[in-house]
Amino acid sequence: MGYQVFLKKKEDGRVRAGHAWVYANEVQEIRGEGKNGDLAEVFDCHGAFLGKGYINHLSKILVRLFLRDREETDDQAAFTRRVRAANDARLALGMGEAYRVVFDQADDLPGVVIDRYGDLVSLQIHSLGMDRNRDKIAAAVREVLSPRGIYERSDAPVRAKEGLPPVTGPVGAPFEPVTVFRENGLAFQVDLANGQKTGYFLDQRENRLAVRRYCTRGAVLDCFCNAGGFAMNAARAGAQSVLALDASREALEDVKTNAALNGFDNVETVCGDAFEWLRAFHRQGRQFRTVILDPPAFCKSADQVRNALRGYRDVNLLGMKLTEPGGFLVSSSCSRFVTQPLFRKMLREAAASSGRRVRLLETKAQAPDHPVLLAADENEYLKFYVLQVL
Repeated sequence: MGYQVFLKKKEDGRVRAGHAWVYANEVQEIRGEGKNGDLAEVFDCHGAFLGKGYINHLSKILVRLFLRDREETDDQAAFTRRVRAANDARLALGMGEAYRVVFDQADDLPGVVIDRYGDLVSLQIHSLGMDRNRDKIAAAVREVLSPRGIYERSDAPVRAKEGLPPVTGPVGAPFEPVTVFRENGLAFQVDLANGQKTGYFLDQRENRLAVRRYCTRGAVLDCFCNAGGFAMNAARAGAQSVLALDASREALEDVKTNAALNGFDNVETVCGDAFEWLRAFHRQGRQFRTVILDPPAFCKSADQVRNALRGYRDVNLLGMKLTEPGGFLVSSSCSRFVTQPLFRKMLREAAASSGRRVRLLETKAQAPDHPVLLAADENEYLKFYVLQVL
């Protein structure tokens, strides 16, 4: 008999609502024998079946449920059904050449992220149980998506909490992990081996398109630009000039490549620390019609939130000062620990310190191929605000 996990009294509500995670401190009793990564059955305190998932005693998340039918097994068919259902859901939303196919527990594959970039697929695995099923996941991807190649980017720090080392490289035969895809009518080159996270930030797709209305003229600053997703949309919208700023020279080479792919000659790049450059621009009295701030996560855990908010406040205060009167500040955060209320409070404080009147025009979140279970707000992480600075 394998593991049987029984929850404490009143600890089953979140799981019944659809959440996949069972924390170790929610468990009353564990029966049976096995090893980490084995499939375990989970029950409430009365013995009612809740689901099955992979167990890992090394993690605070003891079990990640993904089978809710007691008769269902973790065979190849189960993985293929989930990848196919997830992909069908994206196609029904009208997704184009690049989109997130599987988003963790929202697609009943907790610990798995699958992104499609044209003829290539990027795979990221975060959990021990799913790591042991890499071959089944890859087979499902091949059957459903028929990619030219699958490149694994399982190098996120969270793997260490599961007792797993980082894994990167082609799944199967080697291939050239570079391709060109189209997003919002623009061409982008992605290098799955060297790009950020899984290769490119697909979660901002709709938000990149949304900024076009605020970039139809004047100078635009795309700060923390990465591969230039916002910069390309600003150039397409008709901006007089676009300055793409990032600390990574590799990212700025991607910006140049993408500008060339789209025939833009109004995009320039500058490499360096964003805070230092923003302060330098302020000292020079330089202003922009539109300032776009899309920094990396300033915190990776709850105990870092206070310092993160200080960083967000500083960069947004500088952004407001650099926005010409009547211009626009686009501000984003990808840290799930900085919640919407905290982020909005920070923006109010930055506006008060700037000495400018600031109006909120739009509030957005992550793209719909990054869905959030209402029972699992851990997957809701992206905040996106468009402000007008008077």
